Amino acid sequence: MSARRIAGFGFRAGAGLASLEDALIRAGGAAGVSALAVPADKADAGAVRALARRLGVTLHAVAPGRLTVIVTPTRSAHSLAHRATGSVAEAAALAAARALDPRACLTRTRAVSRDRQATCAIATVFVSRGAP
Repeated sequence: MSARRIAGFGFRAGAGLASLEDALIRAGGAAGVSALAVPADKADAGAVRALARRLGVTLHAVAPGRLTVIVTPTRSAHSLAHRATGSVAEAAALAAARALDPRACLTRTRAVSRDRQATCAIATVFVSRGAP
C-alpha cells in the first residue's frame, strides 16, 4: 500500500513563498507531497504557484462550497468568520484528497508559519498496489 499526501494551505494576501514553505515544514515537510490544495480564489497567487513549481506537484483549486462542508479538527475564529470553515488548510487538504478517495484522512492538522501569514495541513490517501 502506498500513500499520496496532499498539502492544503490557507494564507493571507501578503504571504510570500517563505511563509508557505515554513508552514509546510511545520506540518511535516514536503516529502511525499504529490499535490497542493488552496481555495479557488487563491489558486493564482504567485507564492503558491511558485511552491507548486518548486516541488513539481499539481495545484488543486478547491471551490468555496467544498470547503464549508468539511468538518475540521481545529477551529480558527478568522477562518470561521471569513471562510465558514474551522481551518482553511485542513478543509482544502481534505477536499482535494477526498476527491480521490472519500476515505482520505487528515494526517497533520494545521501548522502555522512563524510569521503567522500561512497555515498548512496534510491529508493522506492510501492507495492499494495495482489500484488506478
